[in-house]
Parts: sequence; structure tokens; C-alpha cells
Amino acid sequence: MAHTSENADKAVQAFVLVEAKAGKALTVSRQIAKIKGVSASYAVTGPFDVIAHAEAPDFKSIAQLVVAKIQALANVGRTLTCLIVEQGRR
Repeated sequence: MAHTSENADKAVQAFVLVEAKAGKALTVSRQIAKIKGVSASYAVTGPFDVIAHAEAPDFKSIAQLVVAKIQALANVGRTLTCLIVEQGRR
């Protein structure tokens, strides 16, 4: 996992791609941004409507965040969770 001294307390990071119901991408992005464990949320173009960056101490916590908090939002259709395995540096 992306694990450095800067994020040792956040051992698992993921990008969560979210498909929102029509016309609700901005609302969903704003709701997701307020969830504890989400460091950023972006409304985007493409096959998904929102991309969020999530951090948690372990895989189980990431899964709970996605299933219990993001997927539970009223205007969320489906999600795709991409775990970060390494962070590139310049």
C-alpha cells in the first residue's frame, strides 16, 4: 500500500469512482467530501461522475467507508474502488 512516514496512520488509500444519478454529480461530490476518511472529492467527466480519495488504517475500514457511507447516499448508483499500491513521486 502507499505507506510512508507521512501517512503511517493511514495505511490504506483508495480512489473511489462513483456513478451518480443524472444531474446529481455535484450534490454527491459535496456529500462525499464531508465523510470522515475522504480527503478529497471531485465531480468529473467520463464514465464516472465523482472521484474521491479515501484513507483508512486498514482494508476493512476502507470497505466500510465505501459500503456504509458512500454507497448509502441516496443519489449514488454504483462505485468502483481502486486501492493505491504505490504513490509516484516527481
